[in-house]
Amino acid sequence: MAVIVAFGDSNTWGYDPARGARFAPDIRWTGVMAAALGPEHRVIEEGLNGRTTVFVDPIEPDRRGADYLPPCLRSHAPLDLLIVALGCNDMKARFNVSAAEIGFGAERLVAMAQAEPVGPKAAPPRVLLVAPPPVARLTAFADMFRGAEPKSREISARYAEVAERRGIGFVDAGQFIACSDLDGIHYEADSHALLGRALAQAVRMVLE
Repeated sequence: MAVIVAFGDSNTWGYDPARGARFAPDIRWTGVMAAALGPEHRVIEEGLNGRTTVFVDPIEPDRRGADYLPPCLRSHAPLDLLIVALGCNDMKARFNVSAAEIGFGAERLVAMAQAEPVGPKAAPPRVLLVAPPPVARLTAFADMFRGAEPKSREISARYAEVAERRGIGFVDAGQFIACSDLDGIHYEADSHALLGRALAQAVRMVLE
């Protein structure tokens, strides 16, 4: 059985922009992906609202992905694949970082994973990097994500560069889905379904 860890933020956790609650497991992209992959794959959800790649949040503590990734990987070892689906929260105005710096943050996580002997036979796990789609019409989070629109359109290209340098899989989520106009940053149920199916195909390719 192939073990897959999905390491992400509120969109991996399954935040519903219409209700402010959590989507049911079978609605979340991780659940859709697991169903498409079938019983020979085990998908472990590691989503946290507000999680960043490497940036310390002065308002919401314990959100830095780089702090939690190593123990997360070790606790789920052995695992075959790590999916990194982060970057949206890095665009918050309080971090004041560029798309390039967000890309470097994602690369730091990839490098950390590639240094961990948590895969089969103590090898590193394979990695699939997912770029978030551009933000949509920001409403409730407009102040928090002030200035995010232009940099959100650059992240995909930055992540593609990381994937090429690191020799890992890459998916541009914006090729399949869009963020909801209800709040500008989260995915609605239909987008979770589309992304889950797209990532199932990507997972098969990476694991082959």
